[in-house]
Amino acid sequence: MQMPMQYQQQVQPYMQMHQQMLPHHRQQLQMFWQQQAQEVETATDFKNHQLPLARIKKIMKSDEDVRMISAEAPVLFAKACEMFILELTLRSWIHSEENKRRTLQRNDIAAAVTKTDIFDFLVDIVPREDLKDDGLGMQRTGMGVPGGADPSALYGGMYYMPQQMQADPNAVAGRPVQMDPAMLYRQSQGAPSQPGTMHFMGQGQIPGYGMPSGTSMGNQPSNQDGQG
Repeated sequence: MQMPMQYQQQVQPYMQMHQQMLPHHRQQLQMFWQQQAQEVETATDFKNHQLPLARIKKIMKSDEDVRMISAEAPVLFAKACEMFILELTLRSWIHSEENKRRTLQRNDIAAAVTKTDIFDFLVDIVPREDLKDDGLGMQRTGMGVPGGADPSALYGGMYYMPQQMQADPNAVAGRPVQMDPAMLYRQSQGAPSQPGTMHFMGQGQIPGYGMPSGTSMGNQPSNQDGQG
């Protein structure tokens, strides 16, 4: 489904920003997807996953038209969601590097969504106020629904408003959220940290996670597998 012309004109400047990405950042993304493709082709363990299959199946059944779900469908969704999270995290981390920061903040995620055309379906559910500090400020309707139009008119009726999420009691508005190193990345052990390098957990931390310990997503190739 093609976006309306007005929406394309609003998104075009940010697509150009994506095209102007630094060469080593483009190389990071290329290596990421090459290794994701390799892992999918060589995957043998389909029983363990990073994301809960029961929760995925429950979300799938929220559609009243869905009657039966095969055992393979949630597995594919789990891997797809994992790859989605990893790519969006990498693109957000690239924005952190561009601003010479070591902490991934919510405005990094918003910037990654803004500068990546394939994530345009997220523009209405990510915070964008903080982008003004990074030179990516925009009006509320700039990347959202043009002219206050009905969202269902743009998405063929398949537009769902996000459910109200329970706020973290420890979170403070306006402050960056520190990512839990045990959940996504860690600093290399026994070696000084290099600025702008994102280190993912290795096999020693997550059983079967298909990547050597200490592999980084900064200047070295990464290798993740949908394992939990």
